[in-house]
Amino acid sequence: MDLTCFLHPGWQPLIRPAPAKRDWMDATPESFAYRCLPLNIANAHGWELLNPCAFDACWNGQADTGAIAIRTQAEGPVASVATSLFGQGILTFHIPGIFRTPPGWNLWIGGSPNQPKDGIYPEQAWLGADWSPFTFTMNWRFTRPNHWVHFAAGEPICFFFPVQRALLDDIKPVMAPIDAEPGLLDRFQDWSRGRDAFVLRMANEPPPAPADKWQKHYYRGVDMTEKEQIEDHRTRLRLKPFDASAISWSLEPPAAVTSEAGAPAKTVNAAAPDQASKPDGPPSQTLLDLRKREWLLETLERQRGLSEQNATIERRAGLGSDEFLDRYYAANRPVILTGEMSGWPALAKWTPDYLKHAVGSKTIEFQGDRSKSDRFEIHKDAHRRQMPFDQFIDLVSRPGAGNDAYLTAYNSARNTEAISALHPDLGFPEKFLSRDVEQPNGMMWIGPAGTLTSLHHDLTNNLIAQVVGRKRLLVLPASEVGKLYNHLHVFSEISDLEDAALTLAQFPRLEHARFTEVTLMPGEMIFMPLAWWHQVRSIDFSVTITYTNFRWPNDGYRDFPAA
Repeated sequence: MDLTCFLHPGWQPLIRPAPAKRDWMDATPESFAYRCLPLNIANAHGWELLNPCAFDACWNGQADTGAIAIRTQAEGPVASVATSLFGQGILTFHIPGIFRTPPGWNLWIGGSPNQPKDGIYPEQAWLGADWSPFTFTMNWRFTRPNHWVHFAAGEPICFFFPVQRALLDDIKPVMAPIDAEPGLLDRFQDWSRGRDAFVLRMANEPPPAPADKWQKHYYRGVDMTEKEQIEDHRTRLRLKPFDASAISWSLEPPAAVTSEAGAPAKTVNAAAPDQASKPDGPPSQTLLDLRKREWLLETLERQRGLSEQNATIERRAGLGSDEFLDRYYAANRPVILTGEMSGWPALAKWTPDYLKHAVGSKTIEFQGDRSKSDRFEIHKDAHRRQMPFDQFIDLVSRPGAGNDAYLTAYNSARNTEAISALHPDLGFPEKFLSRDVEQPNGMMWIGPAGTLTSLHHDLTNNLIAQVVGRKRLLVLPASEVGKLYNHLHVFSEISDLEDAALTLAQFPRLEHARFTEVTLMPGEMIFMPLAWWHQVRSIDFSVTITYTNFRWPNDGYRDFPAA
């Protein structure tokens, strides 16, 4: 089935498959809201149109069209995007596209599910998109006067998905006794008894690992006997992005990217690089070789995505060494490991106060003043700072500490002795790792909520163990490198994929990049394969340990073409 957005020259709608992520769900304790599969599916059940430029709006309570004031946050075509067209406290967005569905299909149009906005509400509508030659407007109605509402650049302003027009007409709703479906009463009672016993056990003996605090039957599509109920049970949606390859009009060139020194920074296009930068052969042949490699990576990734199993990052418990090697390590495929840290004392003991007293005033090295540069990852040496450990913990525990101070793996060699007092609280995943290395206890990361590890890939396979707090990871396959503006070593020109100022006009290839969002909980590990791209943001005060000392070869960095 095709869903087409026809574009007049000059129309540049920002459309993406809707993500399941919600900030308020991240903020729930242990991100428990994501355990509700119906919420996750609803959040991602369509596509989102994004606001192209930031602005504020306020309604004075009157009914006329002049009752809404709009003020811009930066230069941008706000007047052509949002306006007061109908009065009645309604803010109107003009949608630059004509959508077409197959015959008999409408578009449901509204706001993104489970995404409330204070002071204003998205109106819902149905669009006869199988015939209409018209654009449509997305309307938001203020819910109280004299309240300024902010719309950020890149924020979803419209959510849509196709629905069959006659579907509801053909549905015959009925009520029936529970025993009218054979076996339903027994299965319900089994669940009810199991649920009561589970709630009682959680109250009396709460487990330390978050993964053990919910039953997961509905999430996995099984009943209390672990029997699969349907063959096409879904735990996530993978909607395709809109394919813009047929669009050929000339667009305005993106604004020049400025380097930290103030001079224009060169944008490197991985699909069509600067030929002069490749002295080892005729430019035309070099370009052709690179295009072939890009084609191969993209084609292999599309083929890999044909399998629903390959399209997700699995969560596995009780994984053995051989299966881990065959299915994930050798296959260059990430996996989240649950239960492997369940016996680690650190899960229960490591509060900021405990860490302070265990290490005391020993001097440690960390990355400081990171907020002064958005290229803190590239210029790590310039951000080296030293401080007594107990003072560092006070620094990163204060409210609003943000991304300014972070003890990272880059500081690990200088901190080994200082933090050795914490090692007895750690277990060791013998199934996957070797102790026969200089630092078998891994490399520690300690920082506040809001710390960011910018978009990059590593030159080794990594095992990331989350000990304290939660982290949100955006993960992309190695094959997506051509869409990620890999301008220097292992880094991207894009420091933060969630930056509200990020636009597809600046980075158009990013529109079709496929990424998976992961919330890593305390007591969980994620295997991050060599060359997979990822960025990591702490949701809470966080302690993480990264291991590279696998039982199998992990030396991809040796022949990496750095220049």
